[in-house]
Amino acid sequence: MKIHMDLKENSYDIMVERGILFRAAECLNLNRRVLIVTDSEVPAVYAETVAKQCKQPVVCTVESGEGAKSLDVFGTLMQKMLEYNFSRKDCVVAVGGGVVGDLSGFAASAYMRGIDFYNMPTTLLSQIDSSIGGKTAINFGGVKNIVGAFYQPKKVLIDPDVLKTLPKRQIANGLAEAIKMSLTSDKELFHLIENGDINENIDEIIIRSLNIKKQVVEQDEKEAGLRKILNFGHTIGHGIESSEKMSELYHGECVALGLIPMCEETIRPRVIEVLKKCNLYNLIQFDWSAITDAAFHDKKADGEYVTVTTVPDVGCFELKTLKCSEVIQMAKKCFGE
Repeated sequence: MKIHMDLKENSYDIMVERGILFRAAECLNLNRRVLIVTDSEVPAVYAETVAKQCKQPVVCTVESGEGAKSLDVFGTLMQKMLEYNFSRKDCVVAVGGGVVGDLSGFAASAYMRGIDFYNMPTTLLSQIDSSIGGKTAINFGGVKNIVGAFYQPKKVLIDPDVLKTLPKRQIANGLAEAIKMSLTSDKELFHLIENGDINENIDEIIIRSLNIKKQVVEQDEKEAGLRKILNFGHTIGHGIESSEKMSELYHGECVALGLIPMCEETIRPRVIEVLKKCNLYNLIQFDWSAITDAAFHDKKADGEYVTVTTVPDVGCFELKTLKCSEVIQMAKKCFGE
Protein backbone atom coordinates (compact mmCIF):
# COMPACT_ATOMS: atom_id res chain seq x y z
CA MET A 1 0.00 0.00 0.00
CA LYS A 2 1.13 3.52 -0.82
CA ILE A 3 0.35 6.36 1.59
CA HIS A 4 1.11 9.84 0.27
CA MET A 5 2.30 12.50 2.71
CA ASP A 6 1.18 15.82 1.21
CA LEU A 7 3.57 18.53 2.39
CA LYS A 8 3.85 20.52 -0.86
CA GLU A 9 7.56 20.63 -1.81
CA ASN A 10 8.36 18.21 1.04
CA SER A 11 5.83 15.57 -0.01
CA TYR A 12 6.77 11.89 -0.13
CA ASP A 13 5.35 8.38 -0.31
CA ILE A 14 5.24 5.79 2.46
CA MET A 15 5.25 2.26 1.05
CA VAL A 16 3.90 -0.53 3.29
CA GLU A 17 4.54 -3.89 1.65
CA ARG A 18 5.84 -7.26 2.74
CA GLY A 19 9.20 -8.07 1.14
CA ILE A 20 9.86 -4.49 0.02
CA LEU A 21 13.28 -4.56 1.73
CA PHE A 22 14.47 -6.84 -1.08
CA ARG A 23 13.06 -4.49 -3.74
CA ALA A 24 14.37 -1.23 -2.32
CA ALA A 25 16.18 -0.29 -5.53
CA GLU A 26 12.85 -0.37 -7.39
CA CYS A 27 11.52 2.34 -5.08
CA LEU A 28 14.60 4.42 -4.18
CA ASN A 29 17.40 6.07 -6.15
CA LEU A 30 20.35 3.97 -4.95
CA ASN A 31 22.46 4.51 -8.07
CA ARG A 32 24.91 6.74 -6.17
CA ARG A 33 26.89 6.87 -2.93
CA VAL A 34 24.65 5.65 -0.12
CA LEU A 35 25.45 5.84 3.59
CA ILE A 36 23.49 2.99 5.18
CA VAL A 37 23.15 3.52 8.93
CA THR A 38 22.10 0.60 11.11
CA ASP A 39 22.72 -0.54 14.69
CA SER A 40 24.29 -3.53 16.40
CA GLU A 41 20.95 -5.13 17.35
CA VAL A 42 19.41 -4.97 13.86
CA PRO A 43 20.04 -8.22 11.94
CA ALA A 44 23.03 -7.44 9.71
CA VAL A 45 21.29 -9.11 6.76
CA TYR A 46 18.88 -6.14 6.48
CA ALA A 47 21.63 -3.56 5.84
CA GLU A 48 23.48 -6.07 3.64
CA THR A 49 20.34 -6.63 1.56
CA VAL A 50 20.03 -2.88 0.96
CA ALA A 51 23.78 -2.51 0.30
CA LYS A 52 23.65 -5.12 -2.48
CA GLN A 53 21.15 -2.90 -4.30
CA CYS A 54 23.35 0.24 -4.13
CA LYS A 55 25.95 1.43 -6.62
CA GLN A 56 28.38 2.64 -3.93
CA PRO A 57 27.25 1.56 -0.45
CA VAL A 58 28.95 2.57 2.79
CA VAL A 59 27.58 0.74 5.82
CA CYS A 60 27.96 2.32 9.26
CA THR A 61 26.85 0.27 12.27
CA VAL A 62 26.37 2.19 15.51
CA GLU A 63 25.81 0.79 18.99
CA SER A 64 22.17 0.16 19.81
CA GLY A 65 20.33 2.37 22.28
CA GLU A 66 19.86 6.07 23.02
CA GLY A 67 23.62 6.49 23.49
CA ALA A 68 23.98 6.50 19.70
CA LYS A 69 22.04 9.76 19.50
CA SER A 70 25.08 11.79 20.54
CA LEU A 71 27.37 14.46 19.10
CA ASP A 72 30.19 11.89 18.93
CA VAL A 73 28.23 9.41 16.83
CA PHE A 74 26.79 12.24 14.72
CA GLY A 75 30.39 13.32 14.07
CA THR A 76 31.28 9.75 13.06
CA LEU A 77 28.60 9.83 10.34
CA MET A 78 29.86 13.22 9.11
CA GLN A 79 33.41 11.82 8.99
CA LYS A 80 32.28 8.77 7.02
CA MET A 81 30.62 10.91 4.38
CA LEU A 82 33.67 13.17 4.11
CA GLU A 83 35.97 10.15 3.90
CA TYR A 84 34.01 8.66 1.01
CA ASN A 85 33.59 12.00 -0.80
CA PHE A 86 29.82 12.23 -0.50
CA SER A 87 28.32 15.09 -2.50
CA ARG A 88 24.96 16.83 -2.46
CA LYS A 89 23.76 14.25 -4.99
CA ASP A 90 24.28 11.32 -2.60
CA CYS A 91 22.01 10.03 0.17
CA VAL A 92 21.59 8.49 3.61
CA VAL A 93 19.43 5.42 4.31
CA ALA A 94 18.37 4.47 7.85
CA VAL A 95 17.87 0.74 8.40
CA GLY A 96 16.81 0.32 12.00
CA GLY A 97 14.57 1.66 14.73
CA GLY A 98 13.78 5.16 15.93
CA VAL A 99 17.27 5.92 17.22
CA VAL A 100 18.83 5.09 13.85
CA GLY A 101 16.16 7.09 12.03
CA ASP A 102 16.53 10.17 14.25
CA LEU A 103 20.33 10.11 14.03
CA SER A 104 20.50 9.40 10.29
CA GLY A 105 17.89 11.98 9.39
CA PHE A 106 19.69 14.67 11.36
CA ALA A 107 23.00 13.74 9.71
CA ALA A 108 21.35 13.97 6.28
CA SER A 109 19.85 17.35 7.17
CA ALA A 110 23.22 18.77 8.20
CA TYR A 111 25.67 17.35 5.65
CA MET A 112 26.22 19.97 2.93
CA ARG A 113 23.07 21.68 4.29
CA GLY A 114 20.92 18.71 3.36
CA ILE A 115 21.11 15.58 1.21
CA ASP A 116 18.45 12.98 0.40
CA PHE A 117 17.27 10.79 3.25
CA TYR A 118 15.35 7.50 3.05
CA ASN A 119 13.93 5.69 6.06
CA MET A 120 13.53 1.89 6.29
CA PRO A 121 12.26 1.27 9.85
CA THR A 122 12.76 -2.21 11.29
CA THR A 123 10.91 -1.94 14.62
CA LEU A 124 7.16 -1.68 15.12
CA LEU A 125 7.63 1.56 17.08
CA SER A 126 9.47 3.23 14.21
CA GLN A 127 7.17 1.78 11.54
CA ILE A 128 4.10 3.14 13.32
CA ASP A 129 5.47 6.48 14.43
CA SER A 130 8.98 7.88 14.22
CA SER A 131 9.82 6.98 10.61
CA ILE A 132 7.44 9.62 9.24
CA GLY A 133 6.86 13.25 10.09
CA GLY A 134 10.38 14.59 9.71
CA LYS A 135 11.47 14.93 13.33
CA THR A 136 15.22 14.25 13.51
CA ALA A 137 17.42 14.80 16.53
CA ILE A 138 20.19 13.80 18.89
CA ASN A 139 20.37 14.07 22.68
CA PHE A 140 22.59 16.63 24.37
CA GLY A 141 23.35 17.72 27.92
CA GLY A 142 21.21 14.94 29.32
CA VAL A 143 18.14 16.23 27.45
CA LYS A 144 16.39 13.97 24.96
CA ASN A 145 16.05 15.22 21.34
CA ILE A 146 17.13 18.77 22.22
CA VAL A 147 19.34 19.25 19.12
CA GLY A 148 17.69 18.48 15.80
CA ALA A 149 15.73 19.62 12.78
CA PHE A 150 12.48 19.05 10.96
CA TYR A 151 13.74 17.22 7.87
CA GLN A 152 11.38 15.08 5.84
CA PRO A 153 12.54 11.85 4.18
CA LYS A 154 12.29 11.46 0.42
CA LYS A 155 10.55 8.10 0.87
CA VAL A 156 9.79 5.59 3.61
CA LEU A 157 9.74 1.82 3.00
CA ILE A 158 7.98 -0.31 5.61
CA ASP A 159 8.32 -4.09 5.45
CA PRO A 160 6.18 -5.84 8.13
CA ASP A 161 8.11 -9.06 7.47
CA VAL A 162 11.12 -7.70 9.38
CA LEU A 163 9.04 -7.71 12.56
CA LYS A 164 9.42 -11.51 12.66
CA THR A 165 12.89 -11.07 14.15
CA LEU A 166 11.71 -8.66 16.89
CA PRO A 167 11.35 -9.85 20.50
CA LYS A 168 7.79 -9.77 21.84
CA ARG A 169 8.71 -6.92 24.17
CA GLN A 170 9.71 -4.76 21.19
CA ILE A 171 6.36 -5.49 19.54
CA ALA A 172 4.65 -4.28 22.71
CA ASN A 173 6.90 -1.23 22.69
CA GLY A 174 5.52 -0.25 19.28
CA LEU A 175 1.91 -1.03 20.13
CA ALA A 176 2.05 1.72 22.76
CA GLU A 177 2.18 4.34 20.00
CA ALA A 178 -0.71 2.70 18.12
CA ILE A 179 -2.79 2.73 21.30
CA LYS A 180 -1.80 6.36 21.85
CA MET A 181 -3.00 7.42 18.39
CA SER A 182 -6.17 5.31 18.54
CA LEU A 183 -7.21 6.96 21.81
CA THR A 184 -7.01 10.48 20.38
CA SER A 185 -8.10 9.86 16.81
CA ASP A 186 -9.44 6.43 15.81
CA LYS A 187 -12.09 4.63 17.87
CA GLU A 188 -12.14 1.68 15.42
CA LEU A 189 -8.39 1.15 15.76
CA PHE A 190 -8.74 1.08 19.55
CA HIS A 191 -11.52 -1.50 19.24
CA LEU A 192 -9.33 -3.58 16.91
CA ILE A 193 -6.48 -3.61 19.44
CA GLU A 194 -8.91 -4.16 22.32
CA ASN A 195 -10.80 -7.07 20.79
CA GLY A 196 -8.78 -8.44 17.85
CA ASP A 197 -5.77 -10.67 17.40
CA ILE A 198 -2.73 -8.38 17.34
CA ASN A 199 -0.56 -10.62 15.13
CA GLU A 200 -3.29 -11.23 12.57
CA ASN A 201 -4.08 -7.51 12.33
CA ILE A 202 -0.57 -6.03 12.54
CA ASP A 203 -0.56 -4.71 8.95
CA GLU A 204 -3.86 -2.88 9.50
CA ILE A 205 -2.61 -1.53 12.84
CA ILE A 206 0.49 -0.12 11.12
CA ILE A 207 -1.46 1.41 8.23
CA ARG A 208 -4.20 2.97 10.39
CA SER A 209 -1.60 4.42 12.75
CA LEU A 210 0.38 5.88 9.85
CA ASN A 211 -2.74 7.46 8.42
CA ILE A 212 -3.49 9.18 11.74
CA LYS A 213 0.00 10.63 11.95
CA LYS A 214 -0.05 11.60 8.24
CA GLN A 215 -3.25 13.60 8.69
CA VAL A 216 -1.87 15.39 11.74
CA VAL A 217 1.52 16.21 10.15
CA GLU A 218 -0.10 17.45 6.94
CA GLN A 219 -2.04 20.01 8.99
CA ASP A 220 0.82 20.94 11.33
CA GLU A 221 4.24 19.94 10.00
CA LYS A 222 6.32 21.74 12.64
CA GLU A 223 4.23 21.31 15.79
CA ALA A 224 2.68 24.77 15.97
CA GLY A 225 -0.58 23.37 17.31
CA LEU A 226 -2.42 20.17 16.36
CA ARG A 227 0.74 18.04 16.13
CA LYS A 228 1.04 18.33 19.89
CA ILE A 229 -1.54 15.53 20.15
CA LEU A 230 1.22 13.16 19.01
CA ASN A 231 2.89 13.95 22.36
CA PHE A 232 -0.08 12.38 24.17
CA GLY A 233 1.36 10.47 27.12
CA HIS A 234 4.88 11.71 26.44
CA THR A 235 5.14 14.41 29.12
CA ILE A 236 4.91 11.95 32.01
CA GLY A 237 6.27 9.19 29.77
CA HIS A 238 9.53 11.03 29.06
CA GLY A 239 9.85 11.81 32.74
CA ILE A 240 9.52 8.14 33.60
CA GLU A 241 11.91 7.17 30.80
CA SER A 242 14.57 9.56 32.08
CA SER A 243 14.18 8.53 35.72
CA GLU A 244 17.07 6.31 36.82
CA LYS A 245 14.76 3.97 38.75
CA MET A 246 12.66 3.39 35.63
CA SER A 247 15.48 3.33 33.09
CA GLU A 248 14.98 -0.37 32.39
CA LEU A 249 11.65 0.41 30.72
CA TYR A 250 11.49 0.99 26.96
CA HIS A 251 10.17 4.21 25.43
CA GLY A 252 6.78 2.73 24.53
CA GLU A 253 6.40 1.19 27.97
CA CYS A 254 6.97 4.61 29.54
CA VAL A 255 4.56 6.34 27.14
CA ALA A 256 1.95 3.69 27.94
CA LEU A 257 2.10 4.63 31.62
CA GLY A 258 2.01 8.31 30.67
CA LEU A 259 -1.29 7.79 28.82
CA ILE A 260 -3.22 6.60 31.84
CA PRO A 261 -3.42 9.85 33.90
CA MET A 262 -4.35 11.81 30.78
CA CYS A 263 -7.45 9.68 30.14
CA GLU A 264 -10.81 10.45 31.74
CA GLU A 265 -11.57 8.20 34.72
CA THR A 266 -14.60 6.73 32.90
CA ILE A 267 -12.44 5.15 30.17
CA ARG A 268 -9.33 4.50 32.26
CA PRO A 269 -10.24 0.87 33.13
CA ARG A 270 -10.57 0.01 29.42
CA VAL A 271 -7.25 1.66 28.65
CA ILE A 272 -5.54 -0.27 31.45
CA GLU A 273 -7.01 -3.57 30.20
CA VAL A 274 -5.70 -2.90 26.68
CA LEU A 275 -2.28 -2.04 28.07
CA LYS A 276 -2.32 -5.29 30.06
CA LYS A 277 -3.28 -7.24 26.93
CA CYS A 278 -0.27 -5.74 25.15
CA ASN A 279 2.10 -6.30 28.11
CA LEU A 280 2.43 -2.55 28.67
CA TYR A 281 1.15 -2.19 32.21
CA ASN A 282 4.41 -2.07 34.15
CA LEU A 283 3.99 -0.47 37.57
CA ILE A 284 7.05 -0.18 39.76
CA GLN A 285 8.10 2.40 42.35
CA PHE A 286 7.90 5.94 40.96
CA ASP A 287 10.56 8.52 41.77
CA TRP A 288 8.35 11.58 41.43
CA SER A 289 11.13 14.09 42.05
CA ALA A 290 13.21 12.67 39.19
CA ILE A 291 10.15 12.29 36.95
CA THR A 292 9.20 15.95 37.55
CA ASP A 293 12.70 17.19 36.74
CA ALA A 294 12.93 15.13 33.55
CA ALA A 295 9.36 15.73 32.34
CA PHE A 296 9.59 19.51 32.38
CA HIS A 297 13.24 20.07 31.55
CA ASP A 298 12.58 19.95 27.83
CA LYS A 299 11.20 21.93 24.92
CA LYS A 300 7.52 21.23 25.66
CA ALA A 301 7.50 23.18 28.93
CA ASP A 302 7.00 26.94 28.94
CA GLY A 303 8.00 28.19 32.37
CA GLU A 304 5.49 26.88 34.91
CA TYR A 305 3.08 25.63 32.24
CA VAL A 306 2.93 22.80 29.73
CA THR A 307 0.39 21.90 27.02
CA VAL A 308 -0.83 18.32 27.41
CA THR A 309 -3.28 16.17 25.48
CA THR A 310 -6.15 14.67 27.44
CA VAL A 311 -8.72 12.11 26.25
CA PRO A 312 -12.29 12.50 27.56
CA ASP A 313 -13.51 9.53 25.47
CA VAL A 314 -11.98 7.03 23.05
CA GLY A 315 -11.37 8.67 19.66
CA CYS A 316 -11.35 12.31 20.77
CA PHE A 317 -9.00 14.66 22.60
CA GLU A 318 -8.55 18.04 24.25
CA LEU A 319 -5.39 20.15 24.42
CA LYS A 320 -5.00 21.76 27.84
CA THR A 321 -2.39 24.17 29.18
CA LEU A 322 -1.76 23.24 32.80
CA LYS A 323 0.73 24.04 35.51
CA CYS A 324 3.52 21.48 35.59
CA SER A 325 2.64 20.76 39.21
CA GLU A 326 -0.97 19.99 38.20
CA VAL A 327 0.18 17.38 35.68
CA ILE A 328 2.33 15.66 38.30
CA GLN A 329 -0.55 15.69 40.79
CA MET A 330 -2.84 14.08 38.16
CA ALA A 331 -0.29 11.32 37.70
CA LYS A 332 0.26 10.80 41.41
CA LYS A 333 -3.48 10.57 42.03
CA CYS A 334 -3.89 8.12 39.17
CA PHE A 335 -1.16 5.80 40.41
CA GLY A 336 -2.32 6.02 44.01
CA GLU A 337 0.52 8.08 45.45
